[in-house]
Amino acid sequence: MTDFPKPPFERQKPIPMPGRDAEMDPRPDYGETRYRGSGRLADRKAIITGGDSGIGKAVAIAFAREGADVLISYYDEHDDARDAARLVEEAGRKAVLVPGDIKDPAHCRAIIEKAVAAFGRVDVLVNNAAHQSTVQSIDEMSDEEWEVTFQTNIHAMFYLTKAAVPHMRPGSAIINTSSINADTPSPQLLAYATTKGAIQNFTGGLAQLLAEKEIRVNCVAPGPIWTPLIPSTMPEEKFRQFGMQVPMKRPGQPVELAPVYVMLASPESSYVSGATIAVTGGKPLI
Repeated sequence: MTDFPKPPFERQKPIPMPGRDAEMDPRPDYGETRYRGSGRLADRKAIITGGDSGIGKAVAIAFAREGADVLISYYDEHDDARDAARLVEEAGRKAVLVPGDIKDPAHCRAIIEKAVAAFGRVDVLVNNAAHQSTVQSIDEMSDEEWEVTFQTNIHAMFYLTKAAVPHMRPGSAIINTSSINADTPSPQLLAYATTKGAIQNFTGGLAQLLAEKEIRVNCVAPGPIWTPLIPSTMPEEKFRQFGMQVPMKRPGQPVELAPVYVMLASPESSYVSGATIAVTGGKPLI
């Protein structure tokens, strides 16, 4: 619980959105040396959006070390994506990289098509990619920013899920990344927090809708997690103290979420559906 970096973090130059691993100090821990697999996802075929960095990259590494092939969907962070693919392949699994904008419904459908072409089916869909921005008043929030946040965070989730379900067998799993903001919304993250509430509701409804197909649907609600999204979307005075607001007094590292995604993807969780799993450094969900 204590073997991870704590704030205050060093000052660093502004990082343009959506952020890059190489520009962060300290670098996020994705489990490159920590995560050990045990075959829990042997021969599973997974899609992870936002799998180039942040939570998605840690999940890609963990899935591969547990025996899964992984398609990594990402925006345009090619260096980060290639590094994630390298780590998947070093685990002896197949990696497929698909860059592009998930705000586009046609691209979402293309992601699923490429996964089916490469793997033959989809066993696990991890809807993880997200967009956020920080504001101090509603006047700062443009119509375009509001729409981009919804298109990225919740609309794409619908497009991807709708396209994936016909290629999922009984026993498959969908895992959506929500946030502690779904229950305790930050006013500075108005659009982001609103979409995360929608994701949690989408998860609960979809779990009921897909139960007859024997497809489980759950979501993970992270607290403050040290990813490239943080220094690229927050003012310096906030990200230097990032994570101090939870009982553990530090942000979580991406590797600390990966086991939860593995558990939810695994057949071991056969009676877990419609659930929200909190990974929040000790801060309870309401």
